[in-house]
Amino acid sequence: MPEPARPGRSCPLHYRYAPSVFRRPAELKADVLYVVGGLYGNTEALREVTRMAAEEPRDVRLVFNGDFNWFNADAESFAEINEGVLQHVALRGNVETELASDDSAHGCGCGYPEWVSEEMVERSNQITRVLRDTARRFPELRRRLAALPMHLVADVGGERVAIVHGDAESLAGWSFSHETLSSVADPAGLARRFHEADAHVFACTHTCLPVVKQVPLADTHGVIVNNGSAGMPNLRRTLCGLVTRIGTCPTKQASSFALRGRDVYIDLLRVEYDQRRWLGIFEKNWPSDSPAYLSYFDRITQGPAFTGPIGV
Repeated sequence: MPEPARPGRSCPLHYRYAPSVFRRPAELKADVLYVVGGLYGNTEALREVTRMAAEEPRDVRLVFNGDFNWFNADAESFAEINEGVLQHVALRGNVETELASDDSAHGCGCGYPEWVSEEMVERSNQITRVLRDTARRFPELRRRLAALPMHLVADVGGERVAIVHGDAESLAGWSFSHETLSSVADPAGLARRFHEADAHVFACTHTCLPVVKQVPLADTHGVIVNNGSAGMPNLRRTLCGLVTRIGTCPTKQASSFALRGRDVYIDLLRVEYDQRRWLGIFEKNWPSDSPAYLSYFDRITQGPAFTGPIGV
């Protein structure tokens, strides 16, 4: 018999796909690509990312690769985030997938690994229930979220970029997390995913901490770049989000990590959003006894207990 669903730990089969799905023509082309993962309902971060993109000297495309909803439990913020994001290219993360569904069997759909505490998992399930109640007030936005794809192929200066929410095989996969990539014992397994996908870059998010890993391939290196979170701090004692920039030219924006790929420049750009204004919105939605406050307030105000390194 199949193992029963564990809300927040397990994921439905429709979250799954094979790396070979990326062997297709690119859906978009750009000189500069921003991959904005884990906005988490931060309206101030959304404003800052769009301002940064407007300052780029070349054609820039924004791709929001999931979990752009999370803390935006009030109707005004929910509408602002979703209407703003859906003006651009977007993928659904586990949050958007579960918001568009009335099936609560999988909780938040995060697919949390065992190293994440049960308390964190249950609070994430509670946040999802609160946010779904808000989403039900916007049936058209829910319909549009449900219709979003799980993955995308982009062409940046001739470089094929596979854009996912989780990893090469699952919407909520953790094999591209910092914890996994910093201790990977099978680089050949990672290389196979690049070969099967016919890509040299995987751009992802979902796992909340940033990591960039170069993977040896037959004739070059592949790159996995995970921005962590655009809407929350990513390093201890910092207050900025991060977005992935992949471009045919160097960036003039503030970068926390830079790498020269085969034919592109790859950066994790700092998103210096208005922290004071954002904190006021967060605390209005999530008072001190709420699940989001208990799980995330320390990270929002002090950064996570993570000092890097980002490149592994």
